[in-house]
Amino acid sequence: MINLIKSVLEYFNELLLNVGLSEYWASHISQFTAFLLLLVFSYLTYYVTWKLIRIVLLPIFQRSKNQFDDLLVRHQFFRKIAYLVPAIILYNLSDESLAIFPDYVQIFNSILEIFFVIISILIIDSLLSTLNDFYERYDFAKDHPIKSLVQIIKIIIYIIGGLIILGNLINKDLSTIVIGMGTLSAVLMLIFKDPILGFVGGLQLIFNKMLSIGDWITMPKFGADGIVLEINLTTVKVQNWDKTIVTIPTYSLISDSFQNWRGMEEAGGRRIKRALYIDMDSITFCTEGMLERFHKIVVLKPYLEKKEKELEEYNKKFKPDPSSLVNGRRQTNIGVFRAYLKAYLQNHPDIHNNMTFLVRQLPPSEKGLPIEIYVFTKTTDWAEYEDVQADIFDHILAVTPQFDLKVYQFPNNSYLVEMTNSN
Repeated sequence: MINLIKSVLEYFNELLLNVGLSEYWASHISQFTAFLLLLVFSYLTYYVTWKLIRIVLLPIFQRSKNQFDDLLVRHQFFRKIAYLVPAIILYNLSDESLAIFPDYVQIFNSILEIFFVIISILIIDSLLSTLNDFYERYDFAKDHPIKSLVQIIKIIIYIIGGLIILGNLINKDLSTIVIGMGTLSAVLMLIFKDPILGFVGGLQLIFNKMLSIGDWITMPKFGADGIVLEINLTTVKVQNWDKTIVTIPTYSLISDSFQNWRGMEEAGGRRIKRALYIDMDSITFCTEGMLERFHKIVVLKPYLEKKEKELEEYNKKFKPDPSSLVNGRRQTNIGVFRAYLKAYLQNHPDIHNNMTFLVRQLPPSEKGLPIEIYVFTKTTDWAEYEDVQADIFDHILAVTPQFDLKVYQFPNNSYLVEMTNSN
């Protein structure tokens, strides 16, 4: 190629001399023309290289089962490789085409070096993005994402590339620039404070397994209540249940508190914690008729038989005066109702019996006596969980009057009666 350039230069130079131009102008015009031809040739080499890649390599990658090469194509790795071909040609041949312009040769080579550094950075960037995307296809990547680490490496590469370009422009080597930038370290720390804090926070989140992609988290301070989509260098992206996207500073997940529902999903059970308020005016001792009616409820039979035997033994031992209901021990409709709820939930196909299981009374209040259901469903899916919870309380609300109990609501019936009588 060098011999061809020389031949073109000599032929064109003689042609210009024969036309009548001076040797000075003939030499300058011929070399400048050769330089333009070199630019055209370098562009043609890029065009041919990219065309060959598209025609030969890309179809092969598309037919292959390997996903890595598909990701390389998506991140334009091969197109950026094609840019190196004209850069190498221009760098190696510019000395001949600009032989009579030594100052311009140096400037042009500096520009080519800068171009070569930029393309190299873009190629490495594309390769790192490909590696990250390929890694994220594996299940364990959700618990150990490397996106923050990849971003840090990219920042370092861009900084090194920028320093090389700066050294090329001011004609200084890289070590001299790095030493000179020592005085700017405080400024750089201030500029890159968020990425540094984000990187530290991201490492803590990953290595302590505090957060993974796909986790359901809630963080009211930032309005976050949804699934983690992405863990970046400076932010964590969360998609709320209403499909809005919230970005949380990575370091805030370390410095502030957030709730991760992963434990609930891994345990395989979701908690129902809801209270039913019973009107205390409806709570009473059980009569013979009530107990006879309760014996017809199949799930209550074991409890009633055991309880009656226990009370009979107690009353036989202490012989209380039967003339007053407060003497001795007697069953109450609220006690039987609570026993029914336990039996009903223990036999429910969607409730875990080997997790925390409570049917308990809470302290009475102006709203009545709270009977709290504290159990876990066998499903963690939100929609299924809500259906199970609704079905359970539909049944409880419907069955409550069967125990001569009333669910409290304001204003209650006795309150309306009192208001009517007072008027």
